[in-house]
Amino acid sequence: MSEIVFAIPGDLSLPTGGYAYDRRLLREWREMGVTARHLPLPGGFPNPSEADLAETGRAILSQPYDSVLLIDGLAYGAFPESIAAGLAGRVVALVHHPLGLETGLTPTQAAEFVRREAAALRYAAAVVASSETTKRLLVADFGVPVERIAVAEPGVDPAARAVGSGRETLALLAVGSLVPRKGYDVLIAALEGLAEEPWHLTVVGADDRAPATTTALKAQIAAAGLSGRIQLAGALTQAELDAAYARADLFVMPSLFEGYGMVLTEALARGLPILSTTGGAAAETAPDEAALKVPPGDVAALRAGLARLVNNADERRRRADAAWQAASALPRWRQTATIVAEICAKVSP
Repeated sequence: MSEIVFAIPGDLSLPTGGYAYDRRLLREWREMGVTARHLPLPGGFPNPSEADLAETGRAILSQPYDSVLLIDGLAYGAFPESIAAGLAGRVVALVHHPLGLETGLTPTQAAEFVRREAAALRYAAAVVASSETTKRLLVADFGVPVERIAVAEPGVDPAARAVGSGRETLALLAVGSLVPRKGYDVLIAALEGLAEEPWHLTVVGADDRAPATTTALKAQIAAAGLSGRIQLAGALTQAELDAAYARADLFVMPSLFEGYGMVLTEALARGLPILSTTGGAAAETAPDEAALKVPPGDVAALRAGLARLVNNADERRRRADAAWQAASALPRWRQTATIVAEICAKVSP
């Protein structure tokens, strides 16, 4: 293997978990001395135009044959079978979460994504999944042989323990782009029934990924009379995000599905008590001692969990202590990068 060519669609600087994972692999490999190079692909994925596919084909086929192609699943899962077949034996597919499990798709769209991704994955020499949950899905629903899948969970950096808001009004924090899958409409509906409780919610995440969702959330907040209590803060710098974690009293993740849930480990790393759903890998990412978990999409269950934690400082403290204890066992990014590099080395053409 002369190098790893890491093909990633769209803007690598976007503040999403998948792009953060990809950026960190490239950074760690530079520091480790692993020869790797970012190959930008068009931003139209996972719904590429014919021009996007033609550009992608030219970009990938121009790479040296002895390079290993590590391709982010946002693109590879949407490859037509003809392109995937032409790359057979050269590709390591990185699956953050299957494309067909994105919220908001019609049944027909979801089925087509699953069909296309399953077909493409047949030609991958190896598959890297971001969680054991995703690995099980790939085996059960996409027909990927278990021996071809390696799990490389996202790493997390050590962080200072959160100090909290120091106020009677509890500071709730949620982190993630404003897209349907994150379930913020469910969270707002749950909080609407807790208007008499002392809380304030800050949602940190890009608000331009799904403009219709952002507009709908703002309208929902206004209609609920919660405009003064729920802040959609948009994307923040890392320093601003660190500060938001530091002053939070409770971390909330209402996602309908997560391929891993990197924000949960970020919350654990800061010793925050957590309320999360069990959507996808989120059920397993945070330990039960640290996180109170409810079914995804269940407004009543989420409201009950919020009421329980908002009104029980002792339970929040116990869960915070459990989170801080769990933080020491979280994987580091160097481990993640090493796993992926070793998989790439094994499938060298």
